[in-house]
Amino acid sequence: MTPSAKVDQQHSMEPRDHGQHDHGACVLSALERARTAFGDKGIKLTPLRQRVFEEIAGSHDALGAYEVLDRMARKSGERLAPISVYRAIDALLAAGVVHRIESKNAFFACHAPHQGQERHIALVCERCQTVIEVSGADIFAAMETASAACGFKLSLAVAEGSGLCPACATLPTIAQATGMVTQP
Repeated sequence: MTPSAKVDQQHSMEPRDHGQHDHGACVLSALERARTAFGDKGIKLTPLRQRVFEEIAGSHDALGAYEVLDRMARKSGERLAPISVYRAIDALLAAGVVHRIESKNAFFACHAPHQGQERHIALVCERCQTVIEVSGADIFAAMETASAACGFKLSLAVAEGSGLCPACATLPTIAQATGMVTQP
């Protein structure tokens, strides 16, 4: 596997079990990295930020802010103001422990440590919504080179992809499963 195609082998490429995976170990590991990241950046990991992070990290899927808000309300019985969750997410983004899927306006927790300021591409499964991070070093370098070549000052670069994760790619389509496949 080339460096630009490295993935978090422990979490992202394991066969998706569609809901049966216990994310407890994932959350604990991600929370430890979050504590370190917040400390390194001199940002306080408040109880609310931690609760929001744990909710996002409790899944390998991207969650919208209102979905996080609803999940938290179901667990605690307390409904927070949406701005509280958005501010917590902003802090998590600033610490680099949560990323945004621009095309979905949703957020996912890093389940893999990043080296320095290494940027990643988010690959989102169209079936199960799992998010897989892969290194985007080559792509982002090409974007910076192309923008510099024409004198453009790049302030935001986003790379996302959608398709099927390894587990979903092996599942039959509905047409195949129901026998409604026509032969060419």
